[in-house]
Amino acid sequence: MKKLLFLFLLGQAVWGGVSSIDIVPRTPERQKPDIRILDQKVLRYTDINGLKFSEISDLAYYAPRQKLFMVSDEGVLFVFHARFTDKIEQLKPLAAASLTKRGGKPFKKWRRDSEGMTLDGKGRLLISFEGKPKVGWFHKNSDKIGHRIKKYTIPKRLRNPQHYRSKNKSLEALAWHPKYGVLTAAEWPLKQDNKKKQTIYALDGKEWHFKAEPEARSAISAMEVMEDGNLLVLERSYTGLMDPFVVTLKKVYLNQCRKGWCKTKVLLKMNSHKGWDVDNFEGLTRIDGDRYLMISDDNDNFFQKTLLIYFEVTE
Repeated sequence: MKKLLFLFLLGQAVWGGVSSIDIVPRTPERQKPDIRILDQKVLRYTDINGLKFSEISDLAYYAPRQKLFMVSDEGVLFVFHARFTDKIEQLKPLAAASLTKRGGKPFKKWRRDSEGMTLDGKGRLLISFEGKPKVGWFHKNSDKIGHRIKKYTIPKRLRNPQHYRSKNKSLEALAWHPKYGVLTAAEWPLKQDNKKKQTIYALDGKEWHFKAEPEARSAISAMEVMEDGNLLVLERSYTGLMDPFVVTLKKVYLNQCRKGWCKTKVLLKMNSHKGWDVDNFEGLTRIDGDRYLMISDDNDNFFQKTLLIYFEVTE
């Protein structure tokens, strides 16, 4: 048995990379999802450029250069060459670097928990952090890759870590909107808000609210702006090994809100107790049109995977 485990681990180290996987239930569900899964991969790299590849928390795709950025919650930025058609045609690691402050000074360990990532309209790479909540613009090219260029001012109610339900439940998601600019969201609602009142924040202070999914401890893990200007939100619910792991993709209609509360629509619900082989999905990016990519965080755990799922919203 030990010999078999050794050979398996050796295989992961030598032949690690990208392979196919299937997370879809064998028996079709009754739900009629508004999402079509195009391709499914599992990523297995021990390290890239000497930096451990694990705990990926978000994605950002720069289409002009076919570059896919991945950020880990240990403050590491990975860069891949990625090409998409109806499938993930190519995925090749190019670089990796630790995120640093301006000038290359490293973040202290408890201040490098990078969670959200996006590209703005000018192609600037923006990253949000938990712990001490902040949003920054970082170099994505050249020898300064991962160096912070600028720190953004976030709304006053988001600055104090004591306002969050946990230091690990702050600026989890980040997106850029052509009308509203940088948008962010906490993983769970702030302490002063109802536990089911999720909020999207623009940096200028504007807010949109929507109701979290009914599953226990349902939390925002990622979001992306859709082609029509609304939001695609990734929510997950996990309460323990014996309970279902539920991942939801839902649309939040920013243009259909009443008294700050916005209309939502569930596009797909993936429940581990209903045959879905889901993991801890945390990252989301738009590839082109209505096609997106989402990724899971393996929590640096041997029994979990880094899943990369390419899908299309068909609504």
